[in-house]
Amino acid sequence: MKQEAILTSGPHLGTKQAPERQVLLQKRSAGRVLKDAIEKIMNALFFACGMAAVACVLLITVYIFSAGLPAIRQIGLSDFLLGRVWKSTAAEPSYGILPFILTSVYGTVGACIIGVPVGVLTAVFLSKMAPPRLAAVVSAAVELLAGIPSVVYGLIGMLVLVPAVADMFRLSSGACLLAAILVLAVMILPSMISVAVTALNAVPPEYEQASLALGATPVETYFKVSLTAARSGIAAGIVLGIGRAVGEAMAVMMVAGNVANMPGIFTSVTFLTTAIAKEMSYASGLQRQALFSIGLVLFLFIMAINAVLNLVLKGGRNDD
Repeated sequence: MKQEAILTSGPHLGTKQAPERQVLLQKRSAGRVLKDAIEKIMNALFFACGMAAVACVLLITVYIFSAGLPAIRQIGLSDFLLGRVWKSTAAEPSYGILPFILTSVYGTVGACIIGVPVGVLTAVFLSKMAPPRLAAVVSAAVELLAGIPSVVYGLIGMLVLVPAVADMFRLSSGACLLAAILVLAVMILPSMISVAVTALNAVPPEYEQASLALGATPVETYFKVSLTAARSGIAAGIVLGIGRAVGEAMAVMMVAGNVANMPGIFTSVTFLTTAIAKEMSYASGLQRQALFSIGLVLFLFIMAINAVLNLVLKGGRNDD
């Protein structure tokens, strides 16, 4: 009996299991090769997608510069950027875009003055204060605002806001810079609120618990601890809102009046985006080239905003 046990557990059993182990090792090796191949393919795919995005940016940049610089050379940089008169269809045309630049700056700043406090306070309410059911309702409303097309904002502004501004301030026409600012202030809220809520939810709860333990009230904790810790994300949301305000055309075109005036709060004005949109369909020659030059100025404006964002975020991280 002992000899049989030794035989069954001895080298004979190892001899029988050797082919099975080899097969198992081969299967594992083949599986590793397949995983490595899939990993390489996915890495190549991700790299190709990243390079495609970079290529798109480079192509847009090259095209904008190549299409916009000739008109600036012909008109003159100072006359183009600092000129106060835009008469592109006159017998003696003028191509000064200073009214458009100032209008875009004033409109964006005005929308941020109204929209940023509302957006940040709404984000604090949704993230820290609101009961779950109420937070769900408000969040759904914010998401609905994000999904509304620009033309609907413009239509509501034209039918409701413009007459209200005219009646309230006794104006002949309510299509003015103020109406555009109010529409833009509403349009920038969804992206700003969503990013700010995400940033506030990412704040470690230990920060708030420590503040409360030291005797601070909940409101003091939210404003002095939570907002400070989430400032980088909130800054990103603000810049997204600024980008939306700068790049908006359709809604602004329907409520701003579309007259090339120097900006005033109750004056009909034209933004950089609407200047391009309203004339591109029939423009030709130097007029068309000047519109591409306006696009170049708008492109550089947005690049400057992104540069400021990077500086703000890097500064916030260094402080942390």
